[in-house]
Amino acid sequence: MQLLTVEKRLDSVIDLSRQGKRINGLFRLLGCPSLWERAYEQVAPNKGALTPGIDPDNTLDGFSLERMERIMAAVLDGSYRFSPARRQYIPKPNGKKRPLGIPTADDKLVQAAVKILLEHVYEPVFADQSHGFRRGRSCHSALTEIRRTWHGVKWLIEVDIVGYYDNIDHDILLGLLRRRIDDDRLIRLIGRMLKAGYLEDWTFHRTFSGAPQGGVISPILANIYLHELDEFMAGMKARFDKGQSRRRSAAYLEASKRIQIRRRMIERRRANGQEEEIPALVEEIREWERRRLEEPALDPFDPNYRRLRYCRYADDFVIGVIGSKDDARSIMAEVRTYLAETLKLEVSEEKSGIRKADEGAMFLGYQLKTYGDGRTKRMIKGGRAVTMRLPGDRMQLHVPVDRLARFAERQRLGNIYINRGEARCELINNSDVAILTGYNAMMRGLAEYYKLGTLWKDEVGRLHHLWWWSFMKTISRKHKCSVKVTAERLRNGDRLGLWYEGRHQRRFMPMFRLKDVRPTPASGHVDRQTFAHIHFAGRNDFVDRLRARACQACGTEDVPVEVHHVRKMSDMQGTTLWTRIKAARTRKRVVLCRDCHVAHHAGRLQERLDRMVQA
Repeated sequence: MQLLTVEKRLDSVIDLSRQGKRINGLFRLLGCPSLWERAYEQVAPNKGALTPGIDPDNTLDGFSLERMERIMAAVLDGSYRFSPARRQYIPKPNGKKRPLGIPTADDKLVQAAVKILLEHVYEPVFADQSHGFRRGRSCHSALTEIRRTWHGVKWLIEVDIVGYYDNIDHDILLGLLRRRIDDDRLIRLIGRMLKAGYLEDWTFHRTFSGAPQGGVISPILANIYLHELDEFMAGMKARFDKGQSRRRSAAYLEASKRIQIRRRMIERRRANGQEEEIPALVEEIREWERRRLEEPALDPFDPNYRRLRYCRYADDFVIGVIGSKDDARSIMAEVRTYLAETLKLEVSEEKSGIRKADEGAMFLGYQLKTYGDGRTKRMIKGGRAVTMRLPGDRMQLHVPVDRLARFAERQRLGNIYINRGEARCELINNSDVAILTGYNAMMRGLAEYYKLGTLWKDEVGRLHHLWWWSFMKTISRKHKCSVKVTAERLRNGDRLGLWYEGRHQRRFMPMFRLKDVRPTPASGHVDRQTFAHIHFAGRNDFVDRLRARACQACGTEDVPVEVHHVRKMSDMQGTTLWTRIKAARTRKRVVLCRDCHVAHHAGRLQERLDRMVQA
């Protein structure tokens, strides 16, 4: 099947999906080599490319076109069988452990190919409120939407699903897939993925529910499952929203009425020539205007005005309510019932609840909180000074102190509550440049994530102060001097940093400052019209080098070749400079013939090349 034919077919899938029609013929697209090549390009650059599943020899190291064709043929004739995932646990911030299911490299490749097909079917119909594991969307896109559109919210509903990935019902998920996909062979293939089981302590466990965290296809299957919740919330919003605008508050109307009465009294006094009574009435008008500015112009609890807000990132979602607390309780009950009865998911009573918006709720590491007390401000408008009321109940994002405290403890920077940084003595054997590079990367990563906060520099500044002292004490401990002496040694004008020898000249590495973080530009979502071309445009020439059948080490042509995945660039010692450069450009991958690949793993590649030169 030609590449252009595949592109046209995938374009038609997008259009049919938008029309709500069931898609057939998807399984046949798995017979297109270009689809598998794109699947390989998606999984190969990941850090887990060399992470083994239950078979330590089944990694992407040694990948070849022949191996890809064998997998593709087995999938097409129905003989391919998925291996159980290797169960591994990683620690969570709360002290618990999260289970991961690590598939073999062959299974990753099959999952990536199916994932490409599912993305073309479901991405055009996924809700705008869904931000998890989607192209062009992230935690920041979800938080930006909340900060921009959730003004006036009175109640925040936090909903936490207990063990979401482990409790996805396979029968429900496959039934949801059949609503949009009219291809039994593809559905059966996905079913075999889900029921492959996992291996823990050399004991096989069957999987009756769930999608393993760590699988390539698990994120999109999780989004497909909760897409039903997105549609349910859209229907609830359509039923819940009410009114075009809020009514005027009683206090505001009363003050306006008093002002209008006195203005008419002034008009009558002027008509009757009673000018001496006008100044007193003017003062009364000013007093009532002052009182009116102190009162909210609109009734924040107008029963005829309601709005529902909803935002989801993977299995984390939050609901905003403009209405009464009874409305929020009713919404919470409906969501809990829908999750339990329709999706067979349980809501955590401990982590879920209804919060007042001005007290705040947690979402994606930020505290969502509304501020605004109806204060007024003098400003210039239309060339003259006027008194304007500041908007009330503005949604703001804040950085939780406890998150910063846990970060400081985890990175061994010190105690943020007593504002005391500590030296990291385990780093004193590293070079100064290595220490500064690690510290800069640590602080920049946290600052880049929390830069959406309303007062993020003030809030993150506490941690930055701790970070600064930790670094200075670490360097001082290494050189056995005081922090004052270290600061003078690192000073370069108005910056602190280190000079080091670059390739061509000495260069200066400054210490990170919060002012170095650039503000986030206005971001948009993916243009769904060009979604199909995301997968096929800008095709890497790596597969073309595989098809050229030429070894990049010895230069032998017209021989079977395979991919050597490099864990780190120091593993490329013994090869030519040009080979190392190309491996770095292709994300630590190089095409070798079988003999050079075996020799490289044995540490004898240079000997083999020397013998070939002598011969």
